[in-house]
Amino acid sequence: MQYQNKMKKPTLLVLAISLMACSSKERNCKDFHTGKFKFTKELEGKKQTSLTVRTDSLQIETYHGKTDTATVHWVNDCEFVLRKLHPKTMKEQKAISITILATDTKGYTFEYSYVGDAKKQRGTVTKLD
Repeated sequence: MQYQNKMKKPTLLVLAISLMACSSKERNCKDFHTGKFKFTKELEGKKQTSLTVRTDSLQIETYHGKTDTATVHWVNDCEFVLRKLHPKTMKEQKAISITILATDTKGYTFEYSYVGDAKKQRGTVTKLD
């Protein structure tokens, strides 16, 4: 009986590690450092879409006919910080931290929040080119 209990623990450990390895998400973040992107989210029951062009150092976003420009600072291959160039309010002065969680051939899933804010939101971006 003791031998059977000792054998179960390593077997369960191997199974758990195998499951974690299979569920790890691909992250080819460098493929998304630059390009044209589309971000769609539902807000108050309506789909809202923004279009973005990102270079090595700038991100230009168009949303509801308004265009904003922000600087892009890459912290590492999968994390960057956006800061608006011409903020009009105190809220717009806050930098936004973005972490790419998973990538595929079409785009990426990300998590974002104001720098220092614990409340994070998630989104998905599609690369257009």
